Amino acid sequence: MAASSSTTLVALCSSLTTQCKISTNQNPLLSKSLCLSKSNSGSFSKTSHNLSSSSLIFSKRPTFFANPPKYSESEALVVEAESGAPVSEADPEPAATQVVEVGKEELPKREEIFAVVMVGSRQYIVIPGRWLYVQRLKGANVNDKVTLNKVLLVGTRTSAYIGKPVVTNASVHAVVEEQGLDAKKIVFKYKKKKNYRRNIGHRQPNTRIRITGITGYQDYPVSTLDS
Repeated sequence: MAASSSTTLVALCSSLTTQCKISTNQNPLLSKSLCLSKSNSGSFSKTSHNLSSSSLIFSKRPTFFANPPKYSESEALVVEAESGAPVSEADPEPAATQVVEVGKEELPKREEIFAVVMVGSRQYIVIPGRWLYVQRLKGANVNDKVTLNKVLLVGTRTSAYIGKPVVTNASVHAVVEEQGLDAKKIVFKYKKKKNYRRNIGHRQPNTRIRITGITGYQDYPVSTLDS
């Protein structure tokens, strides 16, 4: 009997070792439990406990947001506003803005008239309300009012006042806006075979004036234009 029992124990141990080797690659926890059972036959309860704990570990899965977070009323309103959902039906609607169209004030129509005036040695076409650069007016300061008396011609839509050489009693009124200088002009002098070169810059002084009106031409003989 002793010999037979010893042979059965050897067979059981060999079978257990082979099972431990096979199951090591598949489940390390199972192999650990089997090895413990091989070493101590009375600790099957311990191995079963380990197996049950391992099954519980594998069965448990992390659950994200199983219970949705609770917000306060103000935070819930903020979350709904950010998500784009309507906050509540009882909220007051924004008051409708009333658009009032303001008509542009119509500017008074200017008299359709022009004149040809001589300033210095040059002739300029002037129209009331416009500005132009003329030769330097000596002694005139900014915001000074000037009167130009050399009026060569005055024209309207239907008539013309042609001076011989000037329109008598006609005058152009203007206001000085700026005293400045023209753009620089380069004066270059050169003499060949003499090593002579001169580079000089010049800026001609000018005056900016704004025309305010043309008067005094009504008493001059008129030349009517055929329409």
